[in-house]
Amino acid sequence: MCKASKSRAKSCTRAALAGLAGLAALALADPRPVAAQGPAPSPSASSSSTSWADPELVRAARAEAGSVTVYSSVNEQEALPFWKLFEDATGIKVEYVRASDVVLIGRIAIEQRARQRSWDLLLSPAVGRLPRDFMQPIDLSEAQHLIPQARDPDRRWYGVYANYDVPSYNSKLVNASDLPASYEDFLNHKEWAGRIAVEQTDVQWLSALFTYYGEARARKLVGDIVATLKPVVIDGHLALARAVGAGEYAVTLNNYLNLTVNMRLTGAPTDYWGLDPVAVFFGSVAVNPLAPHPKTAALAANFVLSSEAQHMLTTAGRLPVRPDVMPNPPDAITRLGQRKIIVVDFPGEEEKKWQRTFQDLFRSR
Repeated sequence: MCKASKSRAKSCTRAALAGLAGLAALALADPRPVAAQGPAPSPSASSSSTSWADPELVRAARAEAGSVTVYSSVNEQEALPFWKLFEDATGIKVEYVRASDVVLIGRIAIEQRARQRSWDLLLSPAVGRLPRDFMQPIDLSEAQHLIPQARDPDRRWYGVYANYDVPSYNSKLVNASDLPASYEDFLNHKEWAGRIAVEQTDVQWLSALFTYYGEARARKLVGDIVATLKPVVIDGHLALARAVGAGEYAVTLNNYLNLTVNMRLTGAPTDYWGLDPVAVFFGSVAVNPLAPHPKTAALAANFVLSSEAQHMLTTAGRLPVRPDVMPNPPDAITRLGQRKIIVVDFPGEEEKKWQRTFQDLFRSR
């Protein structure tokens, strides 16, 4: 059993839209909810379910002391059952270290400077903040099944799940018919002043706004929203999703779509809707070039890209990056309709610039 212990924002290319459309088409192909399709297959359910577990690589991994250390920001409630699939299939123990993205990046930086061989795998949206030489180029057989935008051209990272940025609301406090049709339309809801929230690190969303509206117009729009609606700045996307589900806030300017879905799956009265633009970025996996168990790290990275692992992620509302895996619910992506999707991918230094811009625009709160 496991132990708990982005370059610039850029518009989707035609290939990106095709990849996202592939997910949407798949969702439309089978209207049944995920629960109706049966549980995630067990490792022994079929030969294809463990196609990621190359026998030669498994043998090499087991020879490396039979363990792997995973750093991740995914909560233990979701992560431990997920990694148990890997343990059951391979007999290799997972040492799971969970912390916030900020803490993980700081810890990794210190350990890399000291040349410590402490972690094997990082699974987090924070992968993009790592210096390129902190990630080992690696070829993974399961990567061929991902949408193109979830594959780093240099093979240093691979997307595992997609984070779509959309506004959300408490369905007991706000009627769906009253939802804004655009971000400008938020300004027509002065009754939400002080009852609207945003997460303090939503730089991908802000970057997408600047790309979509242009810098001058976006700055004015956000400034007007801050002055008129006085949004509360929250620490943590999951905390924000829970607060809206509990009715502490009526609406968010933005949050991760999958977290709103997660809350809905638990029965919370919350939902989301799409507005232009919709930013998307990935929770990704990367292997440490100083990995104490490099073969096991490669095996574990291949596992998280597999259809079995991707299906397991959907049970918690995360959105897969494989077109052959049904989202949960099936219309999670197609509900966005024809919204402008903007893929956001920038490295740590540029992210810091956007964080300063965010803090400047929301500093009155």
